[in-house]
Amino acid sequence: MKRIAALLALATLSGCLIGPDYERPPPAAAPSAEYKEAMGFRPAVPRDAIDRGPWWSMYGDPTLDQLAAQVDISNQNLKVSEAAYRQARALIRQAQSPLYPTVGYTGGSQQIGSGAQRGGGNSVGQFSGGSTLSWEIDVWGNIRRQIESDSAAAQASAGTLASARLSAQSDVTTNYFSLRISEQRTRLFQESVAAFARSLQIVQNQLDAGIASRVDLTQAQTLFEQTRAQLVAEAINRAQFEHAIAVLVGKQPSDFSIAAAPLPPNVPTVDAGIPSAMLERRPDIAAAERQMAAANAQIGVALGAFYPNITLNGSIGFLNTMLGPLFQIASAVWSIGPQLAGTLLDGGARSAQVEGARANYDGTVATYRQTVLTAFQQVEDELVQQRVLEQQEQVQRAAVGSAREAEQLALNQYRAGTVPYTTVVTTQTTALSAEQTLLNIRLSRFTASAVMVKSLGGGWRDTDLPAPTPIAGQQSGKALKKSSWWSWWPF
Repeated sequence: MKRIAALLALATLSGCLIGPDYERPPPAAAPSAEYKEAMGFRPAVPRDAIDRGPWWSMYGDPTLDQLAAQVDISNQNLKVSEAAYRQARALIRQAQSPLYPTVGYTGGSQQIGSGAQRGGGNSVGQFSGGSTLSWEIDVWGNIRRQIESDSAAAQASAGTLASARLSAQSDVTTNYFSLRISEQRTRLFQESVAAFARSLQIVQNQLDAGIASRVDLTQAQTLFEQTRAQLVAEAINRAQFEHAIAVLVGKQPSDFSIAAAPLPPNVPTVDAGIPSAMLERRPDIAAAERQMAAANAQIGVALGAFYPNITLNGSIGFLNTMLGPLFQIASAVWSIGPQLAGTLLDGGARSAQVEGARANYDGTVATYRQTVLTAFQQVEDELVQQRVLEQQEQVQRAAVGSAREAEQLALNQYRAGTVPYTTVVTTQTTALSAEQTLLNIRLSRFTASAVMVKSLGGGWRDTDLPAPTPIAGQQSGKALKKSSWWSWWPF
């Protein structure tokens, strides 16, 4: 009974944990009250709240809704991240296993013979069987610190999975809008080719009447053919965007197609909220923070190497020359008792491991802070793009109207013979370029809105992380303090 009581007392000690308890360090700089680029900006078509889940539905495009929803089902890069998360969860269960006894079994049969004699050798059959038990008593909390580390790493992997999902959804969205802008650019080139063909016919008629020169006809022919070449080349762009979307949704490009359709009429602008809220909304920030927690627990694992391992070993074996009475008490031999094993001298290996664990933790802190700074930069970048691009589109629309008016005036004046055809070519080229610039601005606005959602976490919250794996004694266990009999251990 005394031995059993001693073992129970030893197990009670396992409520202690060596190493620093984790506390989240603050970012490199405290978040400001509001974003600088959001001051004085009122979104024209605001989306103040991003839905959890299908955030892309804010565009009101059924085709985009269907494509983005397929990312969770078929995207192969996302499956890689999901497999990494499942692997991280398996590591938790693997780390938990030493908290429980390991029970094994043995068995065998052999023939044992004596030395050879005149009449031949004598041999005796011998049967054996038994069971073994080994249980490492987690006195210092090494095992639980490893579980703590693996649990935080699994949460970080879940954050990485959420980041991969959000990134793939954003890539589908931006490629989809690039495809739709390519379709509009194609229509622009088709309309321009038709208009330039009419202009070419006008010049031909003028040449036949002896009013225009051969140079005018050549200039009109050049502009017409150049625009036709742009029309042909635009088919490459649309095809490449369609292929990119196919891969993102896990489809063979040869078996995938998207029917032509118009762009959504409005570009939603996203309210960024307050900077401090973003720390809870980005899965990459959550993943970086959980990596800090995992690295902090590894310090405790490294410190635990300075303390001896205490293992409870037990075994029971049976040995008999006959199989029938093998498992009777008379055939049994058993043993049970604790075993202590530790390292006395190692040339500084353990100290180096602790130093490396602390350095690794410091590195994860720096990575976390840099992730936060980069996130704030990305939001500020997208805010200024939302604001400036909206203003730029208004100005560019006015420029397109003026360019189209100048084009028509120049063509009318050429017919009247008051301006040379170079004036017509210049105004037509300017009008086409202005239309292309407007389409590029429109694409930039759609892209900026999607990237803004990505920068804000897509409606994700850090509470969406899976709960940490509970560890026996983790809530009540505190790091061991130096005491008189172990104070000489260098940690």
